[in-house]
Amino acid sequence: MAAADSPSAALRHRDLCSRGIRLAGKMRLDVINLLDTYVERQGLDASASVAAVEGVPVAAVERWDEQTGTQRLLENLVAYRAFRALLAQMLEEQREQLGEADTTLGRALAAVLLQVSAFTYHLEELLRLESRGPPGEEGAEPPPPPPVSLFERKLRGLRVLRELAQWALRSTRDLRQLAKASPGSGSVPSPPNSP
Repeated sequence: MAAADSPSAALRHRDLCSRGIRLAGKMRLDVINLLDTYVERQGLDASASVAAVEGVPVAAVERWDEQTGTQRLLENLVAYRAFRALLAQMLEEQREQLGEADTTLGRALAAVLLQVSAFTYHLEELLRLESRGPPGEEGAEPPPPPPVSLFERKLRGLRVLRELAQWALRSTRDLRQLAKASPGSGSVPSPPNSP
């Protein structure tokens, strides 16, 4: 019997999926709270429309119900690795801009960055259990953004946080689908018509 097919692997798989769902849910709540703080502290309008930003992963996906569990995990992993780099960059910019003057926003950004890092590790563990180690991180970080005005940096940060909140929601859905599948199969049963 293959390791991925053993009862202990199945239990570990379900446990990792359940914990991942809880982590993604907590992260989404914290990102939504951070969004409120970010908008307030940066002097932005919460309803501001922000165009797509290069390097920021988009949570929307076509044919979500046709993806395999491994595809879902890999897409999530790539996205969270990018968010880890983007949040670290935002935190650095925040420190440069305000120094230690705004510790509330800095602490909230650092806390979400830590959650994203933990969730990234969690996804890597799930991929290992799927008998497919996580891909290397070569080229995982987005290229440094071109120099932009302070206002454009604020809008980019807003887009990063909005998209991260959407990814946390998508990750919850992906992990729920993955929990229904058997570990190591790479396949996921089709959901009943909703992403």
